[in-house]
Amino acid sequence: MDEVTISRAIIESYTKELLDAMELDVAIVGAGPAGMIAGYYLGKAGVKTAIFERKLSAGGGIWGGGMMFNKIVVQEEGKVILDEVGIATEKYREDYYVADAVETASTLCSCAVKAGAKIFNLMSVEDVVIREGDRVSGLVLNWSPVFMAKLHIDPLAIRVKLVIDATGHACEICHIVTGKLGGKLRTETGGVIGEKSMWAEVGEREVARNAREVYPGLIVAGMAASAVFGLPRMGPVFGGMFLSGKEAAKLAVEMLRQGTSA
Repeated sequence: MDEVTISRAIIESYTKELLDAMELDVAIVGAGPAGMIAGYYLGKAGVKTAIFERKLSAGGGIWGGGMMFNKIVVQEEGKVILDEVGIATEKYREDYYVADAVETASTLCSCAVKAGAKIFNLMSVEDVVIREGDRVSGLVLNWSPVFMAKLHIDPLAIRVKLVIDATGHACEICHIVTGKLGGKLRTETGGVIGEKSMWAEVGEREVARNAREVYPGLIVAGMAASAVFGLPRMGPVFGGMFLSGKEAAKLAVEMLRQGTSA
């Protein structure tokens, strides 16, 4: 094995994929449970999709389960999605199923990639591109280590038709739209309301219902939807997160077919 050939193989193949991602149908920001499920269903639908994750590993908050007990809980509806992608569950009691957190995170990552979604890890979104009358139509990207080292390095941009904010509690893309651009979200206040205290039953039900377009060209999913619309957090039960990602993907496909915002 030649060291330079190995290096060339990595650089050339990665650069090819990054260049291909300069124009996307859907860009998902955040490779947590909702983002990876959205990527999985979008990939299955033949939608050109990439997921941008600022951390080294994909999976978001799944890995640690509840308080580092690496198990998660899903309800019957969420179990259906886990069954589809081949993740084992064990019935605890009626409508409560337990899954291994490590198996769940790793399998979702694999399924999203195999479905056709490309995951770019260690990449952060620092801004959005607004075109076509206040519509999100692109993302501004930089390497996460640039932020960690506080280096003044200019970013690069990509063009997208739709963005899904799946950045979790931080709802980072929505904050960019409201804070930096002064945009008004489709919420009661026009801004990010902020998530409420834990109420698993309500949070699980509402997070899937609120996977919707919150600004032209911008869809929210998962805990980002909870934070934006002021929903309760739900802790280490993940069925609603999976369902929210699926709903976000379904909405994105419909919007792409129509060629307009909802």
